[in-house]
Amino acid sequence: MPPTAPLHLAAEIGGPPRYDPGHHTGLARLAERGALDFVTLGDSFARPGPDALAVLARVAPATRRIGLVPTVTTTHTEPFHVSSAVATLDWVSRGRAGWQADVSATEAEARLFGRRPAPPAEELWREAGECADAGARLWDSWEDGAEIRDVATGRFIDRDKVHHIDFAGEFFSVRGPAIVPRPPQGRPVIVMDATGGPARGTAARHADVALVRATTPERAAEARAELRRRAAAYGRDPGTLRVLVALTVDLGDAESAPEPGLASGPPLAAGGSYYRGGPVDLAELITRWHRAEAADGFHLTPITPGRDLERIVNGTVALLQHRGLFRTFYPGGTLREHLGLARPANRYATRGDRA
Repeated sequence: MPPTAPLHLAAEIGGPPRYDPGHHTGLARLAERGALDFVTLGDSFARPGPDALAVLARVAPATRRIGLVPTVTTTHTEPFHVSSAVATLDWVSRGRAGWQADVSATEAEARLFGRRPAPPAEELWREAGECADAGARLWDSWEDGAEIRDVATGRFIDRDKVHHIDFAGEFFSVRGPAIVPRPPQGRPVIVMDATGGPARGTAARHADVALVRATTPERAAEARAELRRRAAAYGRDPGTLRVLVALTVDLGDAESAPEPGLASGPPLAAGGSYYRGGPVDLAELITRWHRAEAADGFHLTPITPGRDLERIVNGTVALLQHRGLFRTFYPGGTLREHLGLARPANRYATRGDRA
């Protein structure tokens, strides 16, 4: 029997640096045609190319439903700047923004800023968690309805609904409030790669979507169960954490069978486990893993975006839709709605205002 839980699908649209906005817009529109939950655009201080968040801000007005999730590093970056930029993307996209929190671990990246050497991974991911916490508080620093915009009285905001967050942590001290009103989603979706040990705890505590790499459905299920246990230990509802299997796919030869086992492909560290085969075989793999309740879905990284994403949408996704395993349209307008996640209540609003 097919599972009752919906299948979630996302895709990476990055690759070699491209400076033509039509490239990324075309890929995002293609993914939107397949009703994918969101697209990601990878980024780091170690690679050339335009800023991922700025690129997706350009893509936003050219799309209508697809979620937009750029990678934003939390190392050498202040939470105030991160939260402002992501909130702006949420406004520009009318509630379709997320951000994939990542860290910068190399000395070469640290030298670009010259402020400190590269810390160990455990410290970097504690800092990333603190950035996510401070960012969420900054998004809540404006209550819904804080903007009055009353020309007659000259009042722009209701000052009682704008709050100093007074955040003090191990790495950051942020008073607030934000300079951008509360985003349409309340808090844009946070995505984290939870494959590594230090990252997994941070993802369990702060992420809405956790990406894991696994070569079998059993290992994926183990990772999902561990993340949910950790989320519950942090006081979260584990049912609000979506766990997606990260999979790099090569659909270059649609007639070839997939190699035995996902671990047999080349070690592509940034893209997850490796799959080579045809669109139909990929649909079979996704179907089998989803029916085994190994994960909530898949995050697919095409090895050649312009070629493979088209085969994913028109081949793999079309077959999953035909089987009734994946939606054929977007029932909502925001990324949180695509993922089945409620809009969070504002932690600073009074009980009456929340009601």
